[in-house]
Amino acid sequence: MKFFFLVYLAIILLIVGIFGFRGDKFSQAPIEVFPDMDHQDKVLAQTKSLFFEDGMGSRQPIAGTVPNSGDDGVFTVDFSAGRHDYYSTGALEGKFGNGMPKQLEITDEPSATALIGRGKDMYGVHCGICHGDSGNGKGVVAKYLGEGATPVAVANLHSFPTETHPDGYIFEVISNGKGLMGGYKHNLPVRDRWAIVAYLRTLQASAQ
Repeated sequence: MKFFFLVYLAIILLIVGIFGFRGDKFSQAPIEVFPDMDHQDKVLAQTKSLFFEDGMGSRQPIAGTVPNSGDDGVFTVDFSAGRHDYYSTGALEGKFGNGMPKQLEITDEPSATALIGRGKDMYGVHCGICHGDSGNGKGVVAKYLGEGATPVAVANLHSFPTETHPDGYIFEVISNGKGLMGGYKHNLPVRDRWAIVAYLRTLQASAQ
């Protein structure tokens, strides 16, 4: 029993000798058992940095950076947050509408072609993997997840004509999603969503 207390006392003295009492001040850096990301390889605001030739840690935006808003409050890239017009929601007086919004400025064949071309690019990035390159619902997701105990059903976009599924409805689904499909209103600007709608209509027309 005597040896137990001696060992116990020795352990306490060892711990106090290494870590010290709470509130003690030391000239050397403390031992960090769990750093918890206290030391990170980053440049703090308004600090010097030897990484750059001028020694300044604060940098100007890279050339070509798109600002999220201007001094006048006009958004260069519009995601329609807080707006309720047809261009931003696809609806007019509570009903989904057909046709491209006037804000897209589709006035001639070149502007329409450019919009559809943009829609094709964005469709290929965000939509084709599920709905297929032609919009028939037979994309990569349908190929690998369309069978089994819990198959994933992917919509055939050819079955969404303007009479029953207006352009504004398609815009709404792209923006906020439906069923297992998530929304893209935080990923795609408003103009790109309408461009996908325009391209989808061309896919439907080519399938007829």
